[in-house]
Amino acid sequence: MPSSTSLPRRRPGRVPLLAALAATVVTGTLVLTGLNGEPAASAATTSAASSHTAPDSSPASSASRADRWRTTPVPMTKGDLTAIAALSDQQAWAVGYRLKSATALEAVALRWNGTSWAQESTLPENSFPQALAVRTASDIWAVGSASVHWDGTSWTTHQFDRDPGGRVVPDAVTTTSDGKAWTVGRAMNRSVKDGVPAIQSWDGKSWHRQTLPDVGKGELSSVTAVAPDDIWAAGTAYAADAKSPQTALLLHWDGTGWKRVTVPGPEDSHTWLGGITAFAADDIWAVGGSTSGSAERPFAAHWNGTAWTTATTPNVADGRLRAVGKAANGELWAVGGKGAAPVALRWDGRNNRWDTASAPGIVVRSFTTVPKSADLWAAGIAEHGDLVPTITRLKG
Repeated sequence: MPSSTSLPRRRPGRVPLLAALAATVVTGTLVLTGLNGEPAASAATTSAASSHTAPDSSPASSASRADRWRTTPVPMTKGDLTAIAALSDQQAWAVGYRLKSATALEAVALRWNGTSWAQESTLPENSFPQALAVRTASDIWAVGSASVHWDGTSWTTHQFDRDPGGRVVPDAVTTTSDGKAWTVGRAMNRSVKDGVPAIQSWDGKSWHRQTLPDVGKGELSSVTAVAPDDIWAAGTAYAADAKSPQTALLLHWDGTGWKRVTVPGPEDSHTWLGGITAFAADDIWAVGGSTSGSAERPFAAHWNGTAWTTATTPNVADGRLRAVGKAANGELWAVGGKGAAPVALRWDGRNNRWDTASAPGIVVRSFTTVPKSADLWAAGIAEHGDLVPTITRLKG
């Protein structure tokens, strides 16, 4: 995020959390795991349908759902929930932080049993979880300031591989059918503006740094897997100078190496990607935002197996998108927002466009669909109050 850019770089929905207490905390990470025919929990595993056409999302049908987001009680009174993922309508997990005192945080994991949320465990100190990937109830990854794995009984910390770019700060994590895990984010020495994109893979014993194409300064915010040899990472390449816009960044793994793939975007606009989810090898959505002058609006692009094309989005103020997922009823959703201004869009397949839908009504940190269900979950903090952890649900 060079200071020479004409506009401040717009990150997709991240809001600093208790920066005075924990400078290493990076909030607002997406929950994205891949397809593989396995019960991995995320928006990416809710459907293997190759078509991205969904039921009609006209304004009228969206309005009829406006009262269906419901807050569910959580066993925390003050703190933040940064990531959420579901295996089914009876099993879901959320991670975040409880504020224990004016100077102390405790990382926690919550579990949904089909009826209520309860605390399942605490995470290791200084783990600061920001992203979550749930393969099974006994195989869960959470990444943030550290990488920690849940085996059904306890959390184990695993150190990231050293990166010449500096300290590794992951923003997303996913798993693949071969047992590997992948995390993406950035490596930085001093500050975010000096960061470079970073990817690491878990081989069952340790994390290994991936060699990436030189894209300059930037970061990766999301990752999704179609198969072990078909993985996509999305984020932002920072502006090189004051006259250049920041651009959407897409990297693809083909089983042997990472390559940059061009994604179209508005000319002379700052563009970034906050979320990416694959439903099939020829059906992948990436969402984020774009800005020109002082105006921001949602941005979305689709991969059909051959090329990326942009999709029509509504002109929503501060409509930056952070996650995309498909419910079991075929409805395609994109969720995000800026601060206490959440936004949700639904795909209107009949008219080939995204329309405004009812938003979760919270400061959204994370969003997930639920396998074999039309339900949606969103986690974060309440729009009002002082760091009130909140989870809201839309019953499909």
